[in-house]
Amino acid sequence: MEIRIEKNPNPAQKPTDESKLGFGRVFTDHMFVMDWYKGKGWEDARIIPFGNLSVHPASTVFHYAVEIFEGLKAYRAADGSIRLFRPIENARRLNNSAIRMAMPTIPEEDIVQAIETLVTIDKDWVPHEDGTSLYIRPFMMGDDEHLGVHGISHARFMIILSPSGAYYPEGMAPVKIMIEDEDVRAVRGGTGFTKCGGNYAASLRAGDRAEEKGFTQVLWLDGVERKYIEEVGAMNIMFKINGKVVTPELNGSILPGITRKSILELLRKNGIEAEERKISIDEVMECAENGSLEEVWGCGTAAVVSPVGWLAFEDKMFCINNGEIGELTQKLYDELTAIQWGKKEDPFGWTYTLVEG
Repeated sequence: MEIRIEKNPNPAQKPTDESKLGFGRVFTDHMFVMDWYKGKGWEDARIIPFGNLSVHPASTVFHYAVEIFEGLKAYRAADGSIRLFRPIENARRLNNSAIRMAMPTIPEEDIVQAIETLVTIDKDWVPHEDGTSLYIRPFMMGDDEHLGVHGISHARFMIILSPSGAYYPEGMAPVKIMIEDEDVRAVRGGTGFTKCGGNYAASLRAGDRAEEKGFTQVLWLDGVERKYIEEVGAMNIMFKINGKVVTPELNGSILPGITRKSILELLRKNGIEAEERKISIDEVMECAENGSLEEVWGCGTAAVVSPVGWLAFEDKMFCINNGEIGELTQKLYDELTAIQWGKKEDPFGWTYTLVEG
């Protein structure tokens, strides 16, 4: 793919205190843009100065939520090199989302090339402090300039970059989660397996209710029988029960997380049994009551691993592993982040150096 590059003549001042970066508030000097037209395909791949968009008020994205996105990171290793972690998996998932949302797909190698080129141009924005990273947000939106529910004829694919602070600046700590029994996030046959904004918008009300009650996340049940565990917040969920790891199977309403996939592969390589299957809330509550529920954690790109210390359902609150980080939870976090930041050998070939130190 040929990419036209227009350098920003007025680069922004980079943050001097990386401990205050936060997430998604600071953006780099450039962004990638490419247009798709029905009957023509993708054209005019370009990297241009970061800035606001001109979007028609009738644009499809506003009225019918025709949009999808991805999220991944670039990491600066101790030797100053910059690394990527499994970007091809994000490219594949983006295309799977596009197919479900009746949007055009993009060759996987073109998506990865666009990411690599943009990160290389803005390489100086990759932060240096331990635990920090450059967050990469590819997204696509329908941009037809007229109303009416129909397949799109124009789409934009873009990538923006945001230097982000450490997810656990004060150290990883177990969180309290509330099992949601009123709202549902998604159903099979719907868009639950895609990364589209509607899935996240549908989760906000329950998230606000949970926060008001002192909880950090919502644990979602399936949308049909309302009895099977699906996801926690914007992450996949895993349980360690009697020495075995159990996680909900991918059934069409659960996001196929790349961190989830990586952890399962890491567990199996280390000889730890990991099972993907239906797991009911009744089973989880029974295991919590009899003590066989040993550890619980969420997993996703942002946090990598998020330990769960307390689990609430209806009028019951269960403490997991005395409210402390489990041994396996900590080990998974340490091993996966060590691979991502190049602190240890990557036996899977998940990471590669994009920019030498």
